[in-house]
Amino acid sequence: MSRDAHAAARVDFAHFFDYLVLARGRLLDWTGAQPAHLYTRPYPFGLGSIRATLIHIADIEWGYVQRLAGRDYTRAESPFTAERYPTLPALSAAWQARRAATRAVLAALGDPSRTIEYVSRNFTPPRRTRTTAGGLAGQLLFHEVHHRAQVMTMLRLAGVPAQDLDYSRLMWDRTSVNESD
Repeated sequence: MSRDAHAAARVDFAHFFDYLVLARGRLLDWTGAQPAHLYTRPYPFGLGSIRATLIHIADIEWGYVQRLAGRDYTRAESPFTAERYPTLPALSAAWQARRAATRAVLAALGDPSRTIEYVSRNFTPPRRTRTTAGGLAGQLLFHEVHHRAQVMTMLRLAGVPAQDLDYSRLMWDRTSVNESD
């Protein structure tokens, strides 16, 4: 299989975002049910804590939405920082408040093969990025899944049985059948 950075499948990104929001809700519920110290407990992988990882996911989602909407931004403009959201309830509420805006941008994506090019000053030195609207939307979705797995691992290391956030478990209809059927 060849890798073409400019190709993007025609998929319903908003639908898959709905799945992310459902899985995210369960992850935030598991995290919120734990003692507060677990939120900032250090881990030797990922972004180092559940808090840092969740803030990173929300921050990057916000940034990708800005790019998809054709807006340039600086890191200082991001609403998602540890200083602004030191606690999980505050972060959860702010992230939830952004949900409709993110979904709307994904639903109105238009041509997924549309070129998006920007200079990110979040890197030193700055980097020029060229991709497609579909590639950027896909990255928004996959980025969260990647880091969600890290948070789930952190929770499991703390003894929380965080599992079963698979798309098929949350989004497919399944019913029991009799063996005689």
